[in-house]
Amino acid sequence: MDLAVPFNTLSARIAAACQRCGRDPSTVTLVAVSKNHPPEAVRAAADFGVTVFGENRVQEAKIKIGQCPARLRWHFIGHLQSNKCRDAVHFFEMIQSVDSLSLAEEIDKWADKSGKTMPILIEVNIAGEASKYGYRPEAVLEDLLKINALRKIEVHGLMTVAPWSPEPERARGVFRGLRELKIRCEEILGAPLPHLSMGMSGDFEVAIEEGATMVRVGTALFGERSKARKE
Repeated sequence: MDLAVPFNTLSARIAAACQRCGRDPSTVTLVAVSKNHPPEAVRAAADFGVTVFGENRVQEAKIKIGQCPARLRWHFIGHLQSNKCRDAVHFFEMIQSVDSLSLAEEIDKWADKSGKTMPILIEVNIAGEASKYGYRPEAVLEDLLKINALRKIEVHGLMTVAPWSPEPERARGVFRGLRELKIRCEEILGAPLPHLSMGMSGDFEVAIEEGATMVRVGTALFGERSKARKE
């Protein structure tokens, strides 16, 4: 699979977005969204230096991860059901989509049984879309200390999915809102949160301008896939 053109184009767009806001491109991690793409596509991206891949379904990832280079890092970015927490803790380096205290507690339980500490991001539904998962912003502030107190979980930041729009600029307010919420969370914790995971194929440049440290990009790298939603 030849990803030379899309990878080079994507890298140039990330670099240009960083230049516009005075950031070093090394401060932005590309999370290549590989769901519904075969291991061959993952290996092709890895050949260009991509090291972090995002999957939305535990069952698909369990099969795919074993067929890809061991050096790659895997993040879970989809809605996680409690009965999949054991496998998610086992197969993934980070869970980006923690959307409730009960889910955090379940992850903590399986991390403890596995003898590992699990980095997480708290998913926030900034736009309040009924069709989306994620905490309401005010609920994050209510549960933050409880989640942070769990022994085998490390809160590394926040994640959001902006409403889809053909105009990337429409997502700016959502990304800015997540950045501002991170500041409030840092004040509560008395410690910095290193990550904001926001921005997908259609709006990642705006997300970078608003402070994203991780952008989750699938279509712009791998091309179109059968599902309608484009990461």
